[in-house]
Amino acid sequence: MPSLNFVLPHWLYWGTLLLFPLIAMYLVKREKRRGPSRGPSLFIAYLFWLCSGFMGLHRFYLRNFWGLVFIPVFLAILFANVEIRDRREDVSRTRAAVERSHTLIRRAQIPPNVAPTPETTEVLQKAQSQGRVAEQEFGQAEASLGQWRSYSRWLAILMAAMLLADAVLLPWLVRRAREAEAALPPPAAEATPDIAMVGTHEDPTLGLHTRFTDWIETVNVRAGEFAAYWAVISVFVYYYEVIARFVFNSPTNWVHESMFLMYGMQYMLAGAYAYREDQHVRVDVIYTKFSPRGKAVADIITSVFFFIFIGVLFWTSWRFAADSINNDEHSFTEWGVQYWPIKLMMPIGAGLLFLQGIVKLLKDIVFLSRGRA
Repeated sequence: MPSLNFVLPHWLYWGTLLLFPLIAMYLVKREKRRGPSRGPSLFIAYLFWLCSGFMGLHRFYLRNFWGLVFIPVFLAILFANVEIRDRREDVSRTRAAVERSHTLIRRAQIPPNVAPTPETTEVLQKAQSQGRVAEQEFGQAEASLGQWRSYSRWLAILMAAMLLADAVLLPWLVRRAREAEAALPPPAAEATPDIAMVGTHEDPTLGLHTRFTDWIETVNVRAGEFAAYWAVISVFVYYYEVIARFVFNSPTNWVHESMFLMYGMQYMLAGAYAYREDQHVRVDVIYTKFSPRGKAVADIITSVFFFIFIGVLFWTSWRFAADSINNDEHSFTEWGVQYWPIKLMMPIGAGLLFLQGIVKLLKDIVFLSRGRA
């Protein structure tokens, strides 16, 4: 199999983080307007084909068991790559043995003006014999490596031909699967069991709405939704890493760093949305025993500590971000991505949390004045 030397450009990384959530939000909104889809989707079928067609999952998605044909070919490719890795080690080991034998032969050479003795002649003959054996083993290792590379190449060509054929056949396969599914009786609706959310949804003001608080919460909901779609990106990126590492023997030096930095930014941007939905974990056995009004009073009193924490977080994170921007800070890894956009998400996330804290305080006050949500 050929190696993959792709390194994610920085502009593509930041562009994907910006554009992918916007496109995903638009597509989801469009699907909601259309209503629930009936039957398999051609888009999803092609998505399976692109991401996991080597395992035949696009066929299984369409309930077509010809996908089983892909599995032995893929397993054969994996086996061939394991053998190639072992043969590379054999070639490296035998090449070192050949070089070592050549060194021993040079040292054992008898100078022209020196009469050979039985001992020096025996040492030279032994070194030459070991050199011939080492060269023979090296030739056998290179021949075996070339043979397994040929097997892997032909298996890759076979897999590519199968995938290209299915790329052409997918519209027809989806159409046939829809017709077969339309002939079946509709499935009976299953009731979704209610699962108690222990420690969450204790906020008595969740159902309270005012024009001002709704406007701010809309900002936090959009920010949370925007950052949530980054998790979808990680599926594709880690998929690429697994395929590059185990199929093409080409592990990357940027996947892990790009994803943990992305999740750090997601953590900061989605914090306000989690606070708005009352999804932060509580370890409090007393708060849950309060009445709704008691919970509102407790939230107002403890909001002092919340704003102190947010103020410190915003001030320190803004200093970190400003220093990073002024110094054009980059990571110390080979990838060398810019750090200042990542650190800038810290004060932005703190600002969103501050706004949500203001909303929570106002809603608690309104709740106490109204006596209800």
